[in-house]
Parts: sequence; structure tokens; C-alpha cells
Amino acid sequence: MGAEGDPPIGVAGIVIEPTDDLHRLQDELIAAVKPYIVKTGTPAAFFSNEGGRDIQAALISYVAHFVTDATGKRFNPHVTIGVGTEAYLNKMVAEPFASFTFSPAGASVYQLGSFGTARKELRALALTP
Repeated sequence: MGAEGDPPIGVAGIVIEPTDDLHRLQDELIAAVKPYIVKTGTPAAFFSNEGGRDIQAALISYVAHFVTDATGKRFNPHVTIGVGTEAYLNKMVAEPFASFTFSPAGASVYQLGSFGTARKELRALALTP
């Protein structure tokens, strides 16, 4: 489990062990969206109920630099589980957390909102066993 964010607020997530299959999936997704990549965006590119005032500059930078900063050896697959104060999250991630195995039942594409949370579903994809 890990936490990061925009102090004094942080974002917690369950970190997933990167596998060769996940690296391949990431590479294929980046190739698929490459024609749509722009250098940077504005808060208008994100889902907001507050006219973009709730979109953090750190989130815009994270998205703008994702391909160069968070792929390959720096890939950190995770499931975001919540937002809270850094003090609370640091205490939470210091507690024991048992590893577990899971498999996806489906996948969706979302428009990101505040703190990079999945806010607006754009497309749901059924996975076949």
C-alpha cells in the first residue's frame, strides 16, 4: 500500500506487482492513445463539479509527464482507494497489510477528476474468460 498526493492531502492506493503482461498492456495502451497525446492540458480536460478549481496542478503535471515519468521501470500499477490527510494516510500505510491475489472482471476508461480519481466513465469493456 502507498500514499502520495498534494500536501497536506494525500491519495492512498493498493500497489500491484508489475508483471510482463501489465508492462505489455501499458505499452499497447500508450501506442493506442499516442495520436491524441498533447504536451499538456488545462483543468478543463478533467472532470470537475467546481469549474476546474478542484483540479490540482500536480495532477496536470502528472498526466502531462506520465509517459516519460511513469512507464517502463518506473511503472507503478495501483488501485486508488481514497483521499485523506497525510497524517491519517501515513498511519494507515504503516499498519500491516496482507498481500492478496486478484484478477480483473472488466475494465473501464474514465475521465480523471480531482487527485486523479476515476470520475466519469467514458467506456466499459467486457473481458472474456
